[in-house]
Amino acid sequence: MKYARIVSTGMAFPERTLTNDEIARTLETSDEWIFTRTGIHQRQVANEREATSDLAAAAGLQALDRAGLDPKDLQALIVATITPDHPFPASACLAQVKIGAKNAMAFDISAACSGYVYALSIADAYIRAGLYENVLIIGSEALTKTLNWQDRGSCVLFGDGAGATLVRASDRPGVRYLEMGSDGNYAELIYIPAGGTRFPTTPETVAQNRHFTCLDGREVYKLAVRYAIELTENTLKKNNLTIDDIDLLVPHQANQRITDAVQERIGIPKEKVWSNIERFGNTSAATIPICLHEAVEQGRLVSGMKVLMVAFGAGFTWGSALVDW
Repeated sequence: MKYARIVSTGMAFPERTLTNDEIARTLETSDEWIFTRTGIHQRQVANEREATSDLAAAAGLQALDRAGLDPKDLQALIVATITPDHPFPASACLAQVKIGAKNAMAFDISAACSGYVYALSIADAYIRAGLYENVLIIGSEALTKTLNWQDRGSCVLFGDGAGATLVRASDRPGVRYLEMGSDGNYAELIYIPAGGTRFPTTPETVAQNRHFTCLDGREVYKLAVRYAIELTENTLKKNNLTIDDIDLLVPHQANQRITDAVQERIGIPKEKVWSNIERFGNTSAATIPICLHEAVEQGRLVSGMKVLMVAFGAGFTWGSALVDW
């Protein structure tokens, strides 16, 4: 039987760093106000020439290089994103050209901040079914291009970036357990109202600022904490584990207060919880693979460890992945 194993990681960011102090020059806020409520001090911001596929390709090439895999030998490329270069074609197809993965099938998935876990489940299924040996998963976002920079409640939360993992067929277990869910009743808690087929772009929708990200922060906070705790507890229970068996918890980086609430409720030590939101903000589908790459680079995630990933986001979607590294 073949198992899916994560064998390498990569990440990429735009060059520009935007600090809270810079935001405060044009918006009634401060570094203290933002950091106290979110845990964020800064984020990376794409320029007018940088798009989601550019970041995806850079992160993907790094993951392939670290695995020693020629891009031409890649069989499948999945990009998880809610900020594609265009409504169509898929940003994965554009990244495929930049990567040089001419023999890979490529497509996007849209599951917001849960996108990486959803994509991992697809890669796991492909490999277990014997369809592919090497699948590249990339979470990539250019969220700052969807923000109303006069809306203090949303614009301070997000950043741009990409994270990638190469998933390979192996005789040893890697991805042990996956759980996902969604509830469309909460769809309008985080969404962009116009620009799709429900409300196509018109001069009126542009004038009404309906093409920017809208969110109900208070309700999202409550749902995120609830689902993250339930997912963690359910994953442990179904795998006959306790929280002490987890070497590293990698939660979606939405808000440090959410991470802290989950950490305290499930009783895992802070040193076992990865957090980088202070430097990057919320990069949606890119947050978890970025965290994985950093953890590997810093020696916090090594072979033999058990890592639990927990995600939640617009949709409302949620997902967990238990992985032997």
